[in-house]
Amino acid sequence: MNSIAYFATGCFWGAERRFWQMDGVIETNVGYMGGNRPNPNYEQVCTGVTGHAEMVKVVFDSSKVSYQRLLEEFWVMHDPTSLNQQGGDIGTQYRSAIFTTDNSQQVTALASKAEYQRVLSAAGLDQICTEILSAEGIEYYPAEEYHQKYLLKNPNGYDCHSSTGVAYPATAVIN
Repeated sequence: MNSIAYFATGCFWGAERRFWQMDGVIETNVGYMGGNRPNPNYEQVCTGVTGHAEMVKVVFDSSKVSYQRLLEEFWVMHDPTSLNQQGGDIGTQYRSAIFTTDNSQQVTALASKAEYQRVLSAAGLDQICTEILSAEGIEYYPAEEYHQKYLLKNPNGYDCHSSTGVAYPATAVIN
């Protein structure tokens, strides 16, 4: 069965590549979500006035990859303790966020956040500042074509991701 997940990890180029390389991911698309302006474009989003985050929409086959597995990749592909910034990318459009499509995703996302916070705290790192919100009633706007699969078109392009360097705990089992 195909499902949809929405993740914001800062710049969407590197995140999209990480997700499209995962077995069970059928399609990825980058865009904007969580703001207050309909049909935003990249230039508007970059100013911060729209309130949108750079987002990756992930269509996945839940019989081949679990939402939990996508979350595990999400947590380690960026620094979720960094508020409105990933590396040198600064602004609300680079915030860490998850927009869930149903109650099951909401429960799983919150549980995975708590589990990752446990290991981050043990490593002496800050609190996770990732927003976890329902996608209900929140429009997703695909980004311009030149942003789609950007790192496939530009293999040596800017990946832009930093990380805490802390692995997601392998012993965690969250339904």
